[in-house]
Amino acid sequence: MRRNRLWDGLRRAGFVIFMAYGIAAIVGAVTHLFRGTITDWVIAAIGVVCVAALESYRFWVGGPPYRSLSFTLPVIALPILAPMLGDPAAVGVLAIGTAVRAIARTHRWSFSAYASGLVGVGATVNLVVFHALRGADVAQVMAVLIAAVAFVVTILTVETGRRMSIAAPWVFDAAVPTSPLRVAIVFVGAAGLTALASLWNNPALPYFDESVQARNALVVLLLLTLVTVAARGSVRLANMRRRFNGLIRGTAALNAKSFSHAADSESFADLLRRAVGEAIGAETVNLRSHPGDPHDIAAAVTLVEGQLLFIVAHRDGMDVAFSRDDQLALNALAHTTDVVVQTRDDIGGLTLRANTDPLTGLPNYGAFQEALANINDHRGYSEALAVLFLDLDDFKRLNDRLGHQAGDDVLRALGHRLHLAVRPFDVVARVGGDEFVIILTRLSSLAEAKLLAESIMAASGEPMVIDNTTVHPLLSIGLAYSAHRETDVSQLVVDADRSMLSVKESRRSGGPAHESSISISDHRSPQVNDSVIDAIRENRLEMAYQPIVSLVTSQIWAFEALVRFSDPEIGSLSPPALVAKAKGLGLLDDLTRQVAEKAMAAAAAFRLVEPRILCMTVNVEAMQVLPERLGIFVEELAHRYPEISLCLELNERSVARVSPALRAQVDHLRDIGILIALDDYGSEDSSVDSLVRVPMDILKIDKSLVDDLDDVRQQEVLMALQGFGDNLEYSMIVEGVEDEVMASHLTRLGIRGAQGFHYGTPQSTEDTLARLEKHGVEAVVPHQPFVPENTAPPLVSLAEDNDAVAVSGP
Repeated sequence: MRRNRLWDGLRRAGFVIFMAYGIAAIVGAVTHLFRGTITDWVIAAIGVVCVAALESYRFWVGGPPYRSLSFTLPVIALPILAPMLGDPAAVGVLAIGTAVRAIARTHRWSFSAYASGLVGVGATVNLVVFHALRGADVAQVMAVLIAAVAFVVTILTVETGRRMSIAAPWVFDAAVPTSPLRVAIVFVGAAGLTALASLWNNPALPYFDESVQARNALVVLLLLTLVTVAARGSVRLANMRRRFNGLIRGTAALNAKSFSHAADSESFADLLRRAVGEAIGAETVNLRSHPGDPHDIAAAVTLVEGQLLFIVAHRDGMDVAFSRDDQLALNALAHTTDVVVQTRDDIGGLTLRANTDPLTGLPNYGAFQEALANINDHRGYSEALAVLFLDLDDFKRLNDRLGHQAGDDVLRALGHRLHLAVRPFDVVARVGGDEFVIILTRLSSLAEAKLLAESIMAASGEPMVIDNTTVHPLLSIGLAYSAHRETDVSQLVVDADRSMLSVKESRRSGGPAHESSISISDHRSPQVNDSVIDAIRENRLEMAYQPIVSLVTSQIWAFEALVRFSDPEIGSLSPPALVAKAKGLGLLDDLTRQVAEKAMAAAAAFRLVEPRILCMTVNVEAMQVLPERLGIFVEELAHRYPEISLCLELNERSVARVSPALRAQVDHLRDIGILIALDDYGSEDSSVDSLVRVPMDILKIDKSLVDDLDDVRQQEVLMALQGFGDNLEYSMIVEGVEDEVMASHLTRLGIRGAQGFHYGTPQSTEDTLARLEKHGVEAVVPHQPFVPENTAPPLVSLAEDNDAVAVSGP
């Protein structure tokens, strides 16, 4: 406290001393002029105007304007005034001009007197240094240069002391350091301009003539005034542009904030302060409960409902006072803030109401779904979660007995208990009349999830009194636990719901009827995820091959590669589930690579036994053939097996949208010898468009189009497609041929390619080699048993989506 009082005392004393010096300099100049000539008065008057003009052009030695030291360069006029009026009068003229400009700039008489004294002291130091150097035979120009630097040093030193004595925390903070470059420019500029101005009275110059010295002084002073006024005009224009740009940027930032849901650290208050600083220019911008000092500008703003604050902009007393335009800009930004804050509150209120159950205040089903998806997507792969599905049993009977109001009270009380029973990072929502769900997060084991569920059940099942009636809540709870990130998190909710229903069914079947119960789902997708990941990464998927035959030669000429998946713990996984898991885990391309590599290696082995095997087909999604995915890989694979034609089967659904890039890539692959087949044509949603837009070598007809070849319409369609293929030069293969009758029908219709259980079930590499060794490329093996589709092992054909997965079979 003493230190603050000492600094304050020193500051006030220094302030008074400089005020007194300024007044003394002015009085001394006026006294001197009364003893002078009319020429002296004219020169002094023009000098005052020139100094006032020079005072209007301020230089900041730090970052943004108004947040660092600033000063002017009236010293430029001193080498002109001193030879004409004498040193004391010249100092006084500088003090008068500074005072006039300071009054207009700051509107404060005390600061005007201080400013005149400060310039007077600086000018006195300048003249003392100049005469000392001239007395030491230093050249005039060099003496002027050094003296000008002495003026700048004096001003900076005094102003630094004054600003530090204010002891405000916002002065000289790390955000606005003094710029060495700016300081250097100021020193060099002050010295150079002052030296240039001093040349007007140099006897060595050819134009020097003592008889016109006064006229030359007036001309130079007027010239300095005009140049400074012109420069000031450009500065004023720059300030207007800065204010306008600051208003635009500030308004845009505030409006963007109102619609942003990002969890950034910059609040409306921070944005407003920054916008005011950019648009207006101020030493400090603060939010206060009062409008600030009389020389500050302020505008009312409401950032929190019911709390009126003021945004207050402050400038140092020696800087330019705020203008009416500054106040208008501040009002505009404050009003914009009020509008955007109110808009955000309104939007937030609407969003909250849309996502909140009005009875309990808990999130509703939509908010629960969004939260569950978000939690699942952003958790680590090994971070577990659980979903509890809770149902309040006998709620209808309670409503009928106590009334709907009592029922609502029970639901509200139950929602409150559930909210208190969970941890801060868990989620409770009401998703139906008497149904609630809870998301338990950050779990490490199923045992932990069960323990938490039991704790929640115990807390929520305590008796409650409603309208003087004791109610014993009876809950049925289903728990579904997920150890890893889910590819389809909605299945977790379905499993929890089913487990809850199993508790209710147990009650109806004679289970515990008067106590809450929990049933744990056997949700196994995490285990399936692990199994699929391990199988793909460890290259443990098994292959099977189904023959493709020529109905013209009755011989096998190609095989389709299929993949088996079976886990010793979870059993066989259905084809749609395998593709969904691989895609959801980002491993579909890895799966396809393994299938293709194994298939081409098997084809090479088949060809060693039977050289008439010419082709191996592999199912892929259309987008997988692009270079950035598998395009380069399939080119290299085909190059490694030049004697085998690699055929990529594109499921028709995966080519629903053929981009120019995809079409160009397909054409490129065909040009280098890779065959392209359009698979499953004739299935649901088939379109003639795909026949036209997809470059292909083979069209594979889905078995759904040949399920009744006695139907004339099916016959006509097949013959039309065959004719279409002949014209466009692609081959056609009919899938799903199950017996000799179908094969004969197709032959009579002129179909030349077929595939199906009539020609062989998919077999492993070893079994296929054994068949080729024994029977060669015969299309039909004698006495081959028929295997119904529902007993065949699951065989996966990679395709675009779950619905596009084909299971080979009859």
